[in-house]
Parts: sequence; structure tokens; C-alpha cells
Amino acid sequence: MAAFLFTRAILAGEPISVFNNGEMWRDFTYIDDIVNGVIRALDRPSTATPPAAIYNLGNHKSEKLLDFIALLEKAVGREAQIKLETMQPGDVPATYADIEASRRDLGFEPTTPISVGLPKFVTWYRSFYND
Repeated sequence: MAAFLFTRAILAGEPISVFNNGEMWRDFTYIDDIVNGVIRALDRPSTATPPAAIYNLGNHKSEKLLDFIALLEKAVGREAQIKLETMQPGDVPATYADIEASRRDLGFEPTTPISVGLPKFVTWYRSFYND
């Protein structure tokens, strides 16, 4: 979602709010990796009792949000207007996906780094929105 919102804002010349004064880390996962994980889950029905399992699909690696934005700026070809904000109530400074069960049960392993995924996303965005 961040890639979409930030790309739209950068192209529109609108500011991006970055919380915790830029000290934020997030686990970004390219959509093809998520689709791969979902298909793996569909192809391997749970044998647990009850017959269900919950899997976390993600990259299992936090990236600094300002580094993410810098890569996005490069892919878009424009500089973002960054508005540093304080931490929002209820937010956390870092997230990452625990994918141990997904690795073990599904053989799930994300393969697309943000340095590859973000340019691919921007290409799609520009094509889809004719921007």
C-alpha cells in the first residue's frame, strides 16, 4: 500500500508523511511473492485439527522507510516531498513478517528485493494510470 500511496503522491507533487521522524522500518513484499505464497497454501491443504492453518506471508526483512522512499524516487524519476511527523498513537517503529511456518509447511521464500520490485511496481502504475 505504501508504494501505491507514495507513488501517487510523488507524481502529483504532494507531500508524503513519514512518521517517527523517519525512524520507521517496514517489511515490504512484492506482490508476485505473495501470490506465490497463496498458491502454495492452496496447493497444500492443512492436515491440522481443525483442518486449517494460518500463514504469514511477507519478506521477513525490515527495510528503513526512508531507504524505501529513496528507491521509489529513483524509480519514479522525481524527488518526494517528505513531511517528517512524530509517531502516530498505536503505531510501531518496526514490523517484519515471521514466515517460519510458511517456510516449513509451504516452502515459501520471497525472492524479489525492493530494488527490483519497486521499479516493476512503478512501471505497472504508470502503465495502468497512463501517468
